[in-house]
Amino acid sequence: MNNDPHSSPDYQPERIESEVQAAWAEKALYRAVEDPSREKFYCLAMFPYPSGQLHMGHVRNYSIGDVIARYQRMKGRNVLQPMGWDAFGLPAENAALKHGVAPAAWTYSNIDHMRGQLKRLGLSYDWSREIATCKPEYYRWEQWLFVQLFKKGLVYQKKAAVNWDPVDQTVLANEQVVDGRGWRSGAVVERREITQWFMKITDYAEELLADLDTLKDGWPEQVLTMQRNWIGRSEGAEVRFALRDQASVIKVFTTRPDTLMGVTYLALAPEHPLALAAAESNPALAAFIDASRHTQVAEAAIETQEKQGVDTGLRALHPLTGEELPVWVANFVLMGYGEGAVMSVPAHDQRDYEFAQKYALPIKPVIQPADGAQLPQDAAYTGPGILVNSGEFEGLPSEEAKQRITATLEAQDRGRKTVNFRLRDWGISRQRYWGTPIPMIHCKACGAVPVPEDQLPVMLPEDVVLNGPRSPLHDDSSFYQVDCPSCGATARRETDTMDTFVESSWYYARFACPDQDQKMLDERAAYWLPVDQYVGGVEHAVLHLLYARFFNKLMRDAGLLPSDAPHDEPFAKLLTQGMVLKDGAKMSKSKGNTVDPQALIDRYGADTARLFILFAAPPEQSLEWSDEAVEGAHRFLKRVWRQVHDFGGEIPPLPAALTTEAANLRRLVHQTIQKVSSNLDGRYHFNPAIAAIMELSNALSKAQDDPALRAVVGEGLKAMVQLLAPFTPHISEALWRTLGQSNELSFAPWPEADPAALERQTLNLVVQVNGKLRDRIEVPADAEEASIRAAALASPGAQRFLEGVSVRKVILVPGKLVNIVAS
Repeated sequence: MNNDPHSSPDYQPERIESEVQAAWAEKALYRAVEDPSREKFYCLAMFPYPSGQLHMGHVRNYSIGDVIARYQRMKGRNVLQPMGWDAFGLPAENAALKHGVAPAAWTYSNIDHMRGQLKRLGLSYDWSREIATCKPEYYRWEQWLFVQLFKKGLVYQKKAAVNWDPVDQTVLANEQVVDGRGWRSGAVVERREITQWFMKITDYAEELLADLDTLKDGWPEQVLTMQRNWIGRSEGAEVRFALRDQASVIKVFTTRPDTLMGVTYLALAPEHPLALAAAESNPALAAFIDASRHTQVAEAAIETQEKQGVDTGLRALHPLTGEELPVWVANFVLMGYGEGAVMSVPAHDQRDYEFAQKYALPIKPVIQPADGAQLPQDAAYTGPGILVNSGEFEGLPSEEAKQRITATLEAQDRGRKTVNFRLRDWGISRQRYWGTPIPMIHCKACGAVPVPEDQLPVMLPEDVVLNGPRSPLHDDSSFYQVDCPSCGATARRETDTMDTFVESSWYYARFACPDQDQKMLDERAAYWLPVDQYVGGVEHAVLHLLYARFFNKLMRDAGLLPSDAPHDEPFAKLLTQGMVLKDGAKMSKSKGNTVDPQALIDRYGADTARLFILFAAPPEQSLEWSDEAVEGAHRFLKRVWRQVHDFGGEIPPLPAALTTEAANLRRLVHQTIQKVSSNLDGRYHFNPAIAAIMELSNALSKAQDDPALRAVVGEGLKAMVQLLAPFTPHISEALWRTLGQSNELSFAPWPEADPAALERQTLNLVVQVNGKLRDRIEVPADAEEASIRAAALASPGAQRFLEGVSVRKVILVPGKLVNIVAS
């Protein structure tokens, strides 16, 4: 790099950036070291799936995180900013199948390529902490924790209704089913009963909900609301309906016990044990249950589909009246919610109403609107009111009736007050190959037995050939054929792998101690956690963040993290960035509107790419792509480069006394420092911060040719380079040297606004006559009111409009204007 202060070479971003990055790497400048004497700051952006190519969303996400990390570093904090790879999952497996390579080879090749792309952006990562979730040294500890949870009863196996993709041959989450089809394969999804492994996240539902209140100052309200809704706490009653002529009881959960006297039928989920038992002697019911396997299990889909059902022939007894009620199997009932059964009150639930209308079932109103309004004739009335047709509860308001009816059920041992959650236990089993092996062994004598800890990790074989979506683990006897750890008999290793959300649920903690080979986490995690600032897409607002919060509590309760309040949650603050749009649509290959970030960087440099994407829109809002704005960002950096090189030489000291012009320019310098600092300090309003720097550049450019202002211009250029450093680190580092600075800009102290410089020596005031602008005057900042009024009255502009009139009064608005009222 040419650091001759008297030369003024052209701005050559590729050369500058490569040399600056080489210097950073040589000095391991961004390697984080634990230091209890310093205030730590853990900045983390959601790590990428190694698809092989960065897209503009990556560039935006990681540039935002890097600005925050660099700013905090310059503020003197001990910063950790790591990077890794969310490397397991179905996309890698399908891509490997398409290209005829092993998923491991495909993944590692992509990681190498994307690592180079990220380094080209100049991101201040501690690459010594890099992790890939597909490496045994990572997933070993995931398996270890699974075993601990199994021993505690927090992991279990059961049959469950799932979305099954017949092409990809795996379970899909509800969010991965779009219009009844698999999100990747496009195949019509089936509903199947499959034995799955589950983590008991429901044991933490209350804490997960309550602790959202501790995040209200650091997380977007939208995300907190989405999490609350997903957990879905509801208070109500468990009601038990005895079956006629049987010892069985049907349990239902309802949030509306006040409508109990309006129940006219019960509805079971197709997978309910009583439904399956009844189907054995009921061909129509059996056919209906079989057909239901081709429907989704997502609540949203079930709410909108046509309501269908079959009468089981079973009859239940109303717990308070003894009335016989028909028991139906209905496609709108989920086995995973409550007990897989609902009490149907068609007069006061729209779903129940539509079903009753279709099958001519009774509709019995028991709630009358409190204002006496008529009940709707063609729909259910779902609001509260006064009870009618309800025997001893007649005339009670809904809220009081809920309490009275629940108490009556409890007294007769036919129900109880209870709390229910929408949140279901987390099904983590996946039937594909490229994932973390579940560390369990199935023995005919002993059942499910965990792999002994000294035999972990259960290694996933990487040198595989895929012949289709079927997992090769099913056919690899060297993998699945093992001896039972308990009895020594021949047994079978579990061939399901874990949902990749498991890997992404604890990576943030492993970054604190990635070289620890004796345990999952060590004391370094206690130092760095929680993450002070987490950055990522709002599309992860529910599942990833919820599972990460759950895992943090699991690790805390396993003794891996301290039990004090700061460590209850993994992410103290969350910033969710918006999408990158082009022509009003999200960038995607299918729309043909993508912009290759690599081509952009090759043409303009990483600093231009960063500056554009940070300046174009606030981080949380969507960003509209603009070629012109990219050109504008590049022109600005070229101008800054010329400004600093044209200045040349050392920055002279400020004189003891400044002229008015110099004082005004210095005030602008320190106002800019103040403005940029306030926009970066916790708020991360990047675009107004960058705009302020651009305004300062304009002002310094106009003043640069005046020798009397050289000291102030030099101070301003130095501050401008420091303020630009988080946004455009390469050009800033090079210009820092040009200004004669020898220390590393990345660790140079953030500039502080000088209070004395911010004080005005003079004030520019507007002079009005009868409310209209007539002149401007400059007065000493400490001028008394009488002298300001006199100066306003004497100003040439005011004098022209005061001839021949009388001045009635002079109104002074301090610091702004003088209004002369005349007639």
